[in-house]
Amino acid sequence: MSLAVPGPAFAAKIATRATLPERIARLARPLVFTNGVFDIVHRGHVTYLDRARGLGAALVVGVNTDASAQRLGKGTDRPLNTLDDRMAVLAALESVSLVVPFDEDTPLALVLACHPDVIVKGGDYDAATTVGAAEVLGWGGRFESIPLLTGRSTTELVARIRGRA
Repeated sequence: MSLAVPGPAFAAKIATRATLPERIARLARPLVFTNGVFDIVHRGHVTYLDRARGLGAALVVGVNTDASAQRLGKGTDRPLNTLDDRMAVLAALESVSLVVPFDEDTPLALVLACHPDVIVKGGDYDAATTVGAAEVLGWGGRFESIPLLTGRSTTELVARIRGRA
């Protein structure tokens, strides 16, 4: 007799585009949305996500697929971690309520599907440079910018690992 080993509990926080509407409907409001590649999750990421979650009752994180991330111009060898691995790590974080991938160049379709109350980006963005912010503001939501932690970026970390910094 073989006993099935259950998957990790955090896997339940990973959605697909097909399951997204039903999953969003079950989340508490106000709903916060952010997005990114989150290639090598570091202190800057977890601090940012914790602060983003503090702006509402639930946090949805849109994650660039591998192809979408490569189109951002970060290098042909990025992302270092696969989409499945990046989503699993994010889903395991207490601050994250739901993780969903997007393959488009921008997360606009995902923002529209989630209809968040708050859209959040790092301090290097403002409402004018954040895809989806105008739409969120248009339906009465708000935009928030969270200051970045100095010296905490995946690009800097990769350079250090490769001995270039």
